[in-house]
Amino acid sequence: MKKMLCVALALAGAGVTGAKEPVDYVNTRIGNISHMLVPVFPSIQRPNGMLRVTPPNESFTTDRIGGFCLTVPSHRQGQAFQMMPCSGDAAGLRPSWSSRFDHAEALPYRYSVFLDDQEARVELAPGRQAAIYSVTFENDKPHFILLKPKQKGSLKIEGAAVSGTDEYHGMKVYVHLEFEAAPTCVGAFEGESADFSRTATRDSDKPVVAGFDPAVKTVRMRYGISYISAEQAKKNLEAEIGDFDLARLEKGARAEWNRVLGRIRVGGGTEDERSVFYTALYRCHERMVNISEDGRYFSAWDGKVHEDGGVPFWTDDWTWDTYRAMHPLTALLHPAAESEKLASYIRMWEQSGWMPTFPTVFGDAHCMNGQHPVALFLDAWRKGVRGFDVAKAYEGLRKTIREESMLPWYRGPATELDRFYWEKGYMPALKPGEAETVKEVSRGERRQAVAVTLAASYDNWCLAQLAKELGKTEDHAFFLQKSYDYRNLWRKDTGFFHPKDKDGNWIEPFDYKYAGGQGARDYYDENNAWTYIWEVNHNVGDLIALFGGRKAFTDKLDQLFVEGYGRPRWEFYNVLPDSSGNVGMFVMGNEPSFHIPYLYNFAGEPWKTQKRVRMLLEAWFRNDLMGICGDEDGGGMSAFAVFSAMGFYPVTAGVPAYTFGSPVFSEVSIRLDNGKTFVLQAPHADRENKYIQSVKVNGRPWDKTWFAHDVLANGGKIVMELGDRPNKAWGASAEAAPFSEGSAR
Repeated sequence: MKKMLCVALALAGAGVTGAKEPVDYVNTRIGNISHMLVPVFPSIQRPNGMLRVTPPNESFTTDRIGGFCLTVPSHRQGQAFQMMPCSGDAAGLRPSWSSRFDHAEALPYRYSVFLDDQEARVELAPGRQAAIYSVTFENDKPHFILLKPKQKGSLKIEGAAVSGTDEYHGMKVYVHLEFEAAPTCVGAFEGESADFSRTATRDSDKPVVAGFDPAVKTVRMRYGISYISAEQAKKNLEAEIGDFDLARLEKGARAEWNRVLGRIRVGGGTEDERSVFYTALYRCHERMVNISEDGRYFSAWDGKVHEDGGVPFWTDDWTWDTYRAMHPLTALLHPAAESEKLASYIRMWEQSGWMPTFPTVFGDAHCMNGQHPVALFLDAWRKGVRGFDVAKAYEGLRKTIREESMLPWYRGPATELDRFYWEKGYMPALKPGEAETVKEVSRGERRQAVAVTLAASYDNWCLAQLAKELGKTEDHAFFLQKSYDYRNLWRKDTGFFHPKDKDGNWIEPFDYKYAGGQGARDYYDENNAWTYIWEVNHNVGDLIALFGGRKAFTDKLDQLFVEGYGRPRWEFYNVLPDSSGNVGMFVMGNEPSFHIPYLYNFAGEPWKTQKRVRMLLEAWFRNDLMGICGDEDGGGMSAFAVFSAMGFYPVTAGVPAYTFGSPVFSEVSIRLDNGKTFVLQAPHADRENKYIQSVKVNGRPWDKTWFAHDVLANGGKIVMELGDRPNKAWGASAEAAPFSEGSAR
């Protein structure tokens, strides 16, 4: 009885009974100071909304703020339009876009900041394709609102309305903005001074300015954005916002965030752990974004406006970052939206001839390596997501994998290096100092010979599985064979994937920590050989066999977490700046490492997974300004935290199963689209009690280190008994290990 009372109190404290709502735990300041690379910026938007705004200060530690953007079209790819309030005499007005600031507050549904130099408070509340800015001045001077395209375009002020365009990576963004009260004067900047000679209308490719009577203390403006036209931007505004009531818009945005975040309810845990969890879940809803407008969408893939036929068009995705955990999370929480996203990928292929890897509003950025959209389709299909044409998807994926180049950061037909890969089964590497002879190789990114080979092996496995689902037996056999290409670079005497030259010789001499130049890009990508040992997600069983058995495998895993830098630490980060969040040579801050702590589950020592995952969450995912240890990548890293805190993780996208970790919370409940609820209970979970003693799945004793997606999707129940000492017998048998391709052969 006492235990039940404690759990009930914990659930009440977690917000399950209404003390706090999920959105109240979101702390957008987590990660605002970067350990090494790009910090995490607060994003003020509706969940997956087309319109996003980020605060105009690039660094949390600065006291200077720039102009306020009207939207961020693609994640970390720049902004469109700028607004800045100012006050003073019209004769001395200058186009200033900077001010000192204080009292900034960024919530998912509201932004507020005080501008010291302008003596004005700026507030924002977002809709999906529209928003409201409110500027309240605290002085008696004349007030002005400055507006300009962020890049290149023009704006027209007519009465109380402003409309125009901004150029964004070769495409146009449109805006329609309305002031609550008509300006008393309008002008444009010619050089450093404002020309107010025409007061009714102003059309300019320079910054425009609207002036207001000093008696008007609060200037409110509502606006809509569009990728179709200024007229459509006006329609988008009218469809969402009919007044200038910022509080009402904020209330609606807050309610929408609560509905989305409330799909997962947690009990127990600390306040900090709940903040980390719900902030991570919020970050997983920054993108992809739905850019359909009134049943139409602009496609950067062919530069045309299309009817969406009732299926919204989504974009803004980086598959290298998101296929591992974020898309599996979306397929779980929002299968209908995931179906629409995959249908959008198919449209992109139909309109451009290639399946994209980094689709953005302005087209395929095509970064990193691998053709990982194939993993999105396979994972969703095997988890029961329907509503997209899987046969057409297969056609586009097969064509792209077979005919497009796999060279990193290069978009074009297959090159001589690709033809070498398909014949020999690996990407050939250059010796240190050897000149590049293939013009298509990016000089900054290099061949990434081992990383490309490993990525292709996994993508080929995914394509083989899709072929199997569609009954394409010849394709299945061919691509399954190619999924073993990683073996061609395995060096048994060292226990690493090692680059070979075109003649099949090992590249020698070789340093597994520092070889490959900046970011190890000659051979790997952003991480060194220690990370890429484990990049065989689809065939962990075969990887264990390559090591010579489970003990050799876990010994190497153990060494990964204690292996030293071998040089001064600054020198390591000078060569590998993306390798942040280190624990030995393990890199928590970069995506290829996410599955690694869970690999003990495949080799008979799951208690080490439980120990490692909890330590990594505590060390590198914290409720503070430096609480994210690497590039967050718009949900890519946060999805790892969401899954891991719940107590399970999808090691292999494409396998409809999850492997156990150690739940942070005493209860997790996931409300599913089918009306069912999945529950995982671990009544004694806390900082000390992290080791699994026993598990029951739907009331049956369970000694496997994994469970099927169907258990979750059908509203199953898992109960874990946790303790403060490992039960080394639980999950230790070979039969307890999760599925891998090698175990099925």
